[in-house]
Amino acid sequence: MTDKSFTQQDIYYMQLAIAEAKKGIYTTRPNPAVGCVLVKDGMVIGQGYHPKAGQPHAEIFALADAKAQGFDTEGATAYVTLEPCSHTGRTPPCADALIAADLKRVVIASLDTNPKVAGNGVKKLQNAGIEVLVGVCDQQATRLNLGFLKAMRTGLPYVRLKTASSLDGRTAMASGESKWITGSEAREDVQRLRARSAAIITGSGTIMADDPAMTVRSKQLGVGLKMIPKPKVVIVDRRGRLSASDNYQVLNQEDTLIWRDDLLSLLQTLVSQYACYDVLIEAGSELSGAFITEGLVDELIVYQAPCILGQDARPMFACQLDQLAQQHRFELHSVDKIGNDIRLIYQSLT
Repeated sequence: MTDKSFTQQDIYYMQLAIAEAKKGIYTTRPNPAVGCVLVKDGMVIGQGYHPKAGQPHAEIFALADAKAQGFDTEGATAYVTLEPCSHTGRTPPCADALIAADLKRVVIASLDTNPKVAGNGVKKLQNAGIEVLVGVCDQQATRLNLGFLKAMRTGLPYVRLKTASSLDGRTAMASGESKWITGSEAREDVQRLRARSAAIITGSGTIMADDPAMTVRSKQLGVGLKMIPKPKVVIVDRRGRLSASDNYQVLNQEDTLIWRDDLLSLLQTLVSQYACYDVLIEAGSELSGAFITEGLVDELIVYQAPCILGQDARPMFACQLDQLAQQHRFELHSVDKIGNDIRLIYQSLT
């Protein structure tokens, strides 16, 4: 259904729609982040984004914006980062609203993998005589909603594993001392990762050693902390070392989950029972290594500090490999300097 016959103007306006979608990237969970821009006679007449689940979608805000400015939407083009919904959920179908607005054309970045939509929004628009173009800036728009799109397609969340290491690939001294390997800028960047995550997974060893809060507390995210849905903390404790009554910070949070089953079932449960589509792993080498060994990591984020901790320090991942053929390979996606550290983002090849 993807059509590559788009123009530079289509790309330009879709970039504006993507910028709108990014405004909701921390607040829309479990819904996807979506932006919409309305264009008529070469001029933007309305724009909007989906700010929070239960509130109107991006298309509705854009249409309301155009109306508030006194513009007539008849014959206009809508640029939408995700296929308009075609079903009634907590809000009416956006496809119907676009049809009612007498649009001439709808340009869509990526299709929705939600079975309730999955091409039906496009069909509804086409059946109403609206020209539909799909695939403009698809990759950029897709990256905004990797978790939602994967969960709708597979029943599993998009899993990011974050770790901080020295130049020699060590994450802590042999004693367990690790605060702080990386600088304040890298730790601030981790706050953005947490704010995008519906769940944060850690291990019982990390809880017992560091008693972390695992909270989103940055005031530099561009939105108020009360607007950001609180990530669900999950403690993997397959040795039964913790109980809900233990006095650790995360166990004082009422929705913290202690998990003692296998990791694949955990990810499936996070999607099916808790609508957690983006998951962040912040754990020690054993649990991190277990997720990698089982092939459950989609994205590996390494903050590398310009220091050397020595051969007795703890490794990044506890993975037992006997042959080179057993290696777990990733593809380098990006490299960025964060303060005095380097952030490397890898994507799984599996």
